[in-house]
Amino acid sequence: MDAALLLEYGWVLLVLVALEGILAADNALVMAVMVKHLPEDKRKKALFYGLAGAFILRIGSLFAISLLVNVWQVQAIGALYLLFISINHILKKHVFKKEHHGHKPKKESGFWSTVFKVELADIAFAVDSILAAVALAVTLPATNLPSIGGLDGGQFFVVLAGGLIGVVIMRFAATWFVSILQKKPNLETAAFLIVGWVGVKLALYTLAHPEIAIVSDHFIHSTTWKIIFWGVLAGIALGGWFLSGGKKNVEKEKEIYKKVENQ
Repeated sequence: MDAALLLEYGWVLLVLVALEGILAADNALVMAVMVKHLPEDKRKKALFYGLAGAFILRIGSLFAISLLVNVWQVQAIGALYLLFISINHILKKHVFKKEHHGHKPKKESGFWSTVFKVELADIAFAVDSILAAVALAVTLPATNLPSIGGLDGGQFFVVLAGGLIGVVIMRFAATWFVSILQKKPNLETAAFLIVGWVGVKLALYTLAHPEIAIVSDHFIHSTTWKIIFWGVLAGIALGGWFLSGGKKNVEKEKEIYKKVENQ
């Protein structure tokens, strides 16, 4: 690889690590809530099984998606899915806010049923993460590395590295990212806006597929599109950072953050 290619791949990996960090913190928070009713020793075991499952599921999802990545129907479904989870999160968080008053407490799950629920959540996290990573990687220039599935070897490595780093962050650095989200709550919304923007990128990549050819393949790989894409992505990230409100002081959320710290 020449210096320009290494720089472009390195930049995408850096963006993936940042995006994985924010999403992994959100995922770790969800997991902490799911296991908080268990005794401490069982809680740690459930999280261990959950994180082991996350590792396996991310690898499995990557290989499955890499084999199908050049099928335009799969690309289209992936683009729609990324747009869906982005819009769904934003609508739930900022439009359809629900107040929970007077609801009956739910019966708590046992250990293995909790582990099963954590694994189901892992599947969603793995698919979300890998799809977003693949959508970022597929338009990277080809390298001289051998292809794996439908992905260039360099692209596959970037997605794999991003996914593995996401698992590590979920286990070891989630507390740090959660503290950032606590101080800069709009970063979470920015992360999901970025996921949606990546969905737009994958949609355009799909429309440039030879069997559709609605969008010019030249445009997808052009410097103009790269400037537009990275400019908008940087704008979303900076907006999420600088437009965030002050530190959240909701006692219930503080209790959840402490649960994450104790894992």
